[in-house]
Amino acid sequence: MPAFVSLSSLSWSTPDGTPLFNDLNLTFGPERTGIVGRNGIGKSTLLRLISGEMLPASGQVQVSGAIAMMRQDAMEQPDDTIADLFDVRPALDLLNRAEAGLADTNELADADWPLPARIEAALLRCGLSAEPQTHLVTLSGGQRSRAALAALVLAEPDFLLLDEPTNNLDRDGRRAMIELIRGWTGGAIIVSHDRELLEEMDAIIELTSLGATRYGGNYSTFRHRKAAELDTAARDLAHAEKSSKDIARRAQRATERKARKNSAGHKARAKGDQPKILMDAAKGRAEASGGAGARLRDARRVAADEVLSAAREKIEVLQPLRMDIPPTGLAPGRTVLRLNGVTGGYDPAHPVINDLSLAIAGPERIVIAGPNGSGKTTLLALIAGQIVPQRGLVDLMVPFALLDQHVALLDPARTLRENFLHLNPAADAHAAHAALARFGFRAGDALRRTDELSGGERLRAGLACALGATPPPMLLMLDEPTNHLDLDGIAALEAALKAYDGAVLVISHDEAFLRSLAPDRTIHLRE
Repeated sequence: MPAFVSLSSLSWSTPDGTPLFNDLNLTFGPERTGIVGRNGIGKSTLLRLISGEMLPASGQVQVSGAIAMMRQDAMEQPDDTIADLFDVRPALDLLNRAEAGLADTNELADADWPLPARIEAALLRCGLSAEPQTHLVTLSGGQRSRAALAALVLAEPDFLLLDEPTNNLDRDGRRAMIELIRGWTGGAIIVSHDRELLEEMDAIIELTSLGATRYGGNYSTFRHRKAAELDTAARDLAHAEKSSKDIARRAQRATERKARKNSAGHKARAKGDQPKILMDAAKGRAEASGGAGARLRDARRVAADEVLSAAREKIEVLQPLRMDIPPTGLAPGRTVLRLNGVTGGYDPAHPVINDLSLAIAGPERIVIAGPNGSGKTTLLALIAGQIVPQRGLVDLMVPFALLDQHVALLDPARTLRENFLHLNPAADAHAAHAALARFGFRAGDALRRTDELSGGERLRAGLACALGATPPPMLLMLDEPTNHLDLDGIAALEAALKAYDGAVLVISHDEAFLRSLAPDRTIHLRE
């Protein structure tokens, strides 16, 4: 029987009772399927329901074949090695005992002699050269992601379940991931906002508050079809709204004509010009005609409302996401930053930044590039003053804001408004609400606790708190800003940065994002 995953009438709600899925029906075959949708819509939850990690409130998940899931937030114990991640330590221990002549006959019969070669092949396929005894804590985030993917490759499942697999990967890691997916012959269900990876898909499933819609083809095909569907739905909605208004106007005119006739009839009866029997008959005919007309108008109005309701259901009603960055007034020739022979890092014995000099003037857009472990994030920490350089000078001459991947400037226990006021003590509550609203947090959203936010929402909140300062920062430093944003959020950030008149220093491996940023230059760091 061919491998497949089938979801039948699947429903699930959050712990507070908010419905996330309702009567969801989907089937996945041996193809590469991308899952897209806004942050918080349930993409990761869907993978967990498919994997069996979570149980649906109702409905059924049917799986034919073996599945293996790699999660973006997978954690490991401090002493875990690659062998533990691959779940092969006992098998490797047996091989070691066998080579030392310490295994008995029964154990030798169970020995998996090709296992070391398969492990090496799986690691190399994912672009990682490491020994099975390597401790995971010694690997960078990107290297751990590659190792986790290699563990799935070794397991040879019928279905790969991947949650944001290119997060934390450098450029080489992304290429290795794309090559792996491109050559994968089984099924793959991939939650991602990586537009380059989504171009490799055979189908895209979009999750919205209206349910799930499947589109054949890759991301470009999905965008084209989605845009065409939205245009058609918008035209249908506009036509339905116009028809509803026209019917309402005709009904109003009919009601006014009826009122005028009734008024004329009352006046005629009051004069007594005609016999009462004729007046009563005319009144009866008018009432009958008016009643029939009212019923017809009501029927037309009900029909128009039904058409209008159906048209509205085809369009997910969302407040368009915007990130409005206030102007900084940075002059083109003003010196923003100067590094002179800077050496430093978190480990004084092994500094990752060595004798680096750099100058930024005016609203330049600069990319810091390099493989995982080359010190990109460390460089931002040195510039921001979080690390004191061992040698050299860091001269930062303008107000700045730094947003790391985890938006550490926000206190998880505080509300958004409390975080804003803590970071901007001269501001008042009105200024806090106004700044948060510019980044999509309106009304009661300002009172949400930071630890309740999704990754993308945290980044937006961090931008709002940092860029809402007075005066606004003239240098914006961003570390992998698209990692936790959904596709709408990425588009909003790209639009905001195009309008930003300050300097930008960014770390990113998202090629599409970097093309939109249009950097003036790139600083390459070596591993």
